[in-house]
Amino acid sequence: MEQIPRVGVGVIIIKDDKILLGKRKNAHGTGSWCPPGGHLEFMETIEQCARRETIEETGVYIKNLQQPVFTEDFFEQENKHYITMLVTSEWDSGEPKLLESNKCERWDWFSWDDLPTPLFLPMQNHIEKGYKPFTSN
Repeated sequence: MEQIPRVGVGVIIIKDDKILLGKRKNAHGTGSWCPPGGHLEFMETIEQCARRETIEETGVYIKNLQQPVFTEDFFEQENKHYITMLVTSEWDSGEPKLLESNKCERWDWFSWDDLPTPLFLPMQNHIEKGYKPFTSN
């Protein structure tokens, strides 16, 4: 099998000065916290992917999506290479539900100043690059 980078899309959802994160399971990064998201599909825009993955995983609807920022993420133990697009959005409607319980233990809202640990590698990398969801672009 040819090894090629994959494109991942993560969605930072802002509601009441908090962001939504889920605790991963049964995939690379098990036990770490990450926003809703997943793989970009062929002929799908990043915005379409962000909306689809958020609804599929949480049942939450989002609005006011911003241009994505990206990181290059190397999961050395799993031999995986990702380009991860991080889209910042606002909560529109719906309460987070555990719709993919095989991939996520739970969803919780967190203050940016009090994030859980460990964070999923792409989240760590975005923060190290200076990403902050509460600053205007």
